[in-house]
Amino acid sequence: MPQPLTIDFVSDIACPWCAIGLTSLQLALERLGDEVDASIVVHPFELNPQMGPAGEDIVDYLGKKYGRTPEQIEESQAMIRERGASVGFPFGPRARTYNTFDAHRLLHWAGIEGKQLPLKLALLRAYHTEGKNPGDHDVLVEAAQSVGLDAARARTVLQEGLYADEVRKEERDYQAMGIQSVPSIIFNSRYLVTGGQPVETFEQAIRKILAEA
Repeated sequence: MPQPLTIDFVSDIACPWCAIGLTSLQLALERLGDEVDASIVVHPFELNPQMGPAGEDIVDYLGKKYGRTPEQIEESQAMIRERGASVGFPFGPRARTYNTFDAHRLLHWAGIEGKQLPLKLALLRAYHTEGKNPGDHDVLVEAAQSVGLDAARARTVLQEGLYADEVRKEERDYQAMGIQSVPSIIFNSRYLVTGGQPVETFEQAIRKILAEA
């Protein structure tokens, strides 16, 4: 009989390591097959909470935030592309980074509708693969529709500012728990794994958690 496993995936659409981590996690679960009955719930974290709707040039942003040179940023981007390719997640050119609060509001609604994980994956592809703005309402509605959500309802959620309080509360709650970087993955509300880990690392961690359960 499969063992139940709850997975809380705290992340941001703007985070490339979150795309790698979520893809690796899903591959690890595929390897485990019938050994585990996993449910993944995604939770909001904003890397750029103060950023305006137009976004910011990614080289300028990373240079100011982390003190990196353009050459260092290109090296890092090349490593991210390589890691993404190793798990089947293609990274395209990303010239800008954006505010993602509206995307998190839409994801909250998608959770109510039972489509949260598919929407999360669609948004990660929209930004990291296709270079689209995950704060643009047209992009968000298109992603929602692509996973079977009602486009008109999605636009209403965005235009009317719905679920803002719920997203802010979740962000505060996870910060209060000590979550300061993403992805942060919490298994069975007890075990924390951070970062865009390789498939093997997730598989080993899950096997250990199941053995201890």
